[in-house]
Amino acid sequence: MRVSRYHMPTLKEAPKDAELASHSYLIRGGFIRQLAAGIYDFLPLGVKVLHKVQQIIREEMNRYGGIEVLLPAVQPSELWKESGRWGYYGPELLRLRDRHDREFCVGPTHEEVITDLVRRDVRSYRDLPINLYQIQAKFRDEIKPRGGLLRGREFIMKDAYSFDVDEAAAKENYQLMYKAYTAIFGRCGLDFRVVEADTGNIGGSMSHEFQVVAETGEDYVLNCPACDFTVNQELAPIPEPMAATLPVPLALAEVPTPDQKSVEEVAAFLQVETNQVVKTLICLVDDEPVAVLLRGDHELSDVKLRRALGADQVSLADDATVERVSGAVVGFAGPVGLAEKIPILADLGVQGLGNVVVGANRDAHHLTNANQGRDFKVDRFIDVRTAVDGDHCPNCADGKYSLFRGIEVGHIFYLGTKYSEAMSCTVLGENGKPQPVVMGCYGIGVTRIISAAIEQNHDDRGICWPVPLAPFEVAVLALQMKDEAVVEASESFYAELQARGIDVLFDDRPQRPGFKFADAELIGFPYQIVVGSRGLAEGQIEVKCRRTGEKLDLPVAEVVDYVARQIEQERKGLA
Repeated sequence: MRVSRYHMPTLKEAPKDAELASHSYLIRGGFIRQLAAGIYDFLPLGVKVLHKVQQIIREEMNRYGGIEVLLPAVQPSELWKESGRWGYYGPELLRLRDRHDREFCVGPTHEEVITDLVRRDVRSYRDLPINLYQIQAKFRDEIKPRGGLLRGREFIMKDAYSFDVDEAAAKENYQLMYKAYTAIFGRCGLDFRVVEADTGNIGGSMSHEFQVVAETGEDYVLNCPACDFTVNQELAPIPEPMAATLPVPLALAEVPTPDQKSVEEVAAFLQVETNQVVKTLICLVDDEPVAVLLRGDHELSDVKLRRALGADQVSLADDATVERVSGAVVGFAGPVGLAEKIPILADLGVQGLGNVVVGANRDAHHLTNANQGRDFKVDRFIDVRTAVDGDHCPNCADGKYSLFRGIEVGHIFYLGTKYSEAMSCTVLGENGKPQPVVMGCYGIGVTRIISAAIEQNHDDRGICWPVPLAPFEVAVLALQMKDEAVVEASESFYAELQARGIDVLFDDRPQRPGFKFADAELIGFPYQIVVGSRGLAEGQIEVKCRRTGEKLDLPVAEVVDYVARQIEQERKGLA
């Protein structure tokens, strides 16, 4: 492709709302343009990258038994009501009505649609297993889209769904998709980790995230270097602390704490450490109030609480509920006398504490020297705090968690019969009786991969694409388009590289060299062949590697062989 015939509108300035390198460089490099908040046009360079990601995904999904379909983006509400998610999914679900006043939604995911398709077509256990996938635009009405393609409202996703006759077969399919995803992200040239994760509103009993390591990632992940156990921070388990000798109980006392609401304020006011304060959080668990006790220096993981209780939804109670249940405004609730009203749960870290500070269930007052058993009772101790860097690993004897940030680009779920039972997706088993199929669900954020790759591969001049994702693998930069020898040599390199199967762009614009260099660095072509009149007169051509910045002066006759060899090695190294 020649730049003079290509639409490649680069910009000098980043958009004002671009906080991340990927957002800035995708806009500046002419890959995408914003149409509305969280909704983007893909320009020719962006489409080329998109197609390369999709091709890798298709090849590996097909290799591991996937069969491609294409499902409607607009889905009838009846299917979502049948699965029970119509009222549960929340405001991210874009709902609409047609001219006949029938309810629909724009699909954020396709569990209901694919289950309906299979239940209409598949009759017998002999028709299984089957794994159907699609690559399609989705829509989730994010309250605050940000980061360009990282968290947009419209995005392109690969979603796959497996259907099996029993749990054992379904878990085999799950492992196949695990291998497929590992191959996909490896071929994309990404540094990624596989992470145990929560199933969220998709549901199911087991899931793994594929996280691209990036300082700008919005997910926090904990890894144990000793055993390589890796888990999303919101789900990370913590081993039960060793039994401690409780102090001699002191007399319970109520003390005024005017204007001291936070743990830090109360601890400073009473001259104690924050770990001697026990905070009482009033939570709504499936709309029912529950008190959760945590050490003052710990934070609640609502995901762990939800999973521990087998609940659908967990949230902090509103101020009115807190005051109704405890009799005090937020900041002064405590466990003493509360057990008669609501269940009291406590994190494992509270077990070994005695003579602690708690809310007095009275405005502007706290209790000191409160003790479990004597002053309040706990119905159940559970692991519900958020693990942090340095916490002990539950998977090995000596390891400790290390924290890193990641960008989720893929997520696989073992669904079991969650959707098949709700939607009567059954097959006749070997015994001739109907049985629900066992499902798995597997998603990849196709457009997210593009941004994640840039977050991992950029510098202050622009993008440094991995070869498999680059819009063009090589750029031929003709520095003097009025020099016939430069044009002739550039044309020759362009034709020879194309003949070798190299994806090459010929910058034939009548622009100054600095302009061409800046665009090549910004867009991030892995290799640049710089054809200038001075070097050509000396029989030398400069070849530059974008990632390393290394420049080589090569004889004209060796340029194509060298570049083709480098490209082939990088393709193989990432395959």
